[in-house]
Amino acid sequence: MSITRYQNFVNGAFTEHTGDFFQILNPSTKEVLAEAPSTSKEDTDAAVAAARAAQPAWEHTSDVERAGYLHKIAALLRADEQKFTDIIVAEQGKTQQLANVEVNFTADYMDYMAEWARRLEGEVIPDERAGETMILGYRPLGVVAGILPWNFPFFLIARKAAPALLTGNTIVIKPSSDTPINAFEFAKLVERSGLPAGVFNLVSGRGSVTGEALIQNPDVDLITFTGSIPQGKHIMTEAGKNLTRVNLELGGKAPAIVLADADLDVAVDSIWQSRIGNSGQICNCAERVYVERPIHDAFVAKLKAKFEATKFGNPADDDTLDYGPLINEGALKSVSAVVDKAVEQGATVVCGSQDGVSDEGYFFAPVLLDDATTEMSVMQEETFGPVLPIQVVDSLDEAIALANDSVYGLTSSVFTENINSATKAARELQYGETYINRENFESMQGFHAGRKHSGIGGADGKHGLLEFVETHVTYLQTH
Repeated sequence: MSITRYQNFVNGAFTEHTGDFFQILNPSTKEVLAEAPSTSKEDTDAAVAAARAAQPAWEHTSDVERAGYLHKIAALLRADEQKFTDIIVAEQGKTQQLANVEVNFTADYMDYMAEWARRLEGEVIPDERAGETMILGYRPLGVVAGILPWNFPFFLIARKAAPALLTGNTIVIKPSSDTPINAFEFAKLVERSGLPAGVFNLVSGRGSVTGEALIQNPDVDLITFTGSIPQGKHIMTEAGKNLTRVNLELGGKAPAIVLADADLDVAVDSIWQSRIGNSGQICNCAERVYVERPIHDAFVAKLKAKFEATKFGNPADDDTLDYGPLINEGALKSVSAVVDKAVEQGATVVCGSQDGVSDEGYFFAPVLLDDATTEMSVMQEETFGPVLPIQVVDSLDEAIALANDSVYGLTSSVFTENINSATKAARELQYGETYINRENFESMQGFHAGRKHSGIGGADGKHGLLEFVETHVTYLQTH
């Protein structure tokens, strides 16, 4: 069987790559799906140069015309909805339902950002000088480098490209080496849309070469990255050499607080959804639970039943699964080591075992842990897998203090029927988002941003759009 060999999309065309290629595996079967270019520094720089050359003309294209291209890409995407759903299932391991949600959410996001063409407003500011007016407006930054993760590979194209293009920037996208197929197929839609050459560019490759070339290039004006804290810190160091702006989403360790007056069914279902979704590979999903002592036993019993009823496997074979595989062998070993260390440090396994789990793909059974304590690694370090530790607390104040005892600050949640407790938690939790009596999943019109080591800047909504512009003030003197 022949394997598809993709090519980079630069300056409006797919370019013949003469260097090495790497393989993309199906995490459910370990089969080779396709090959993608290992892009060199020189070829990456050429993509940035194409974006730089195209940017002035794109900036001077009207906002409404730029929005029209986004709408057209969204329409083309919807016409290929099933194709992209199948790609995401195959290369990333999402369930069919979640992959389809990602595809449709991506199309909606393109349309949503396009609608800001007539809504992004500046300001007229009073001046102390007679006859003078200050006018504050927005200008594009220039060239954006978008470096993507593998857990929501398709949506993150839109999250970075749509606001960048709408505001007059050009962009170079580097998808994750684990999941580039969807990005190459997206580039085919860009080509069909008639978007001017050089406005959207796509190069694949390892972070150590292709990624480094992007973050070190002085012609890049903004690096927008979603990934790990260590890599985010490295990007900041390299960006600082050129004073390049950064926008970083760097993961989380989301606490869920369950108070004694909570609706246990709502709490259990929401936390379960937030932990097992996408095999637990979501930066804003619930990662640790603090439950008040009076309801601890009942809560654990209900959550145990949910975990034991969870279905996982190859999502291409069954559209009723709750989740699929982990992304690769390294992830499987890492999550397994997290559980082993938690048990070694004193946590109790309530349910979950790898016994009998197929080794055909990178599958991991959901694990529920009790008797966790705050110093355990599983309560402090991000775990990208379906593992959930529980710690008992005696008050909301104790829960908030323990939740805040973390370097992360992305998302949090609280379950209570008391409005005072809910507002107190939302006010005092040191997180960019707090979900009350619901699962952790953001809306495109909100602002997805973390505190502490969870990142710098944010995405979505008006405030996310403003990450891609700089202000300009005109002092208008009349006589």
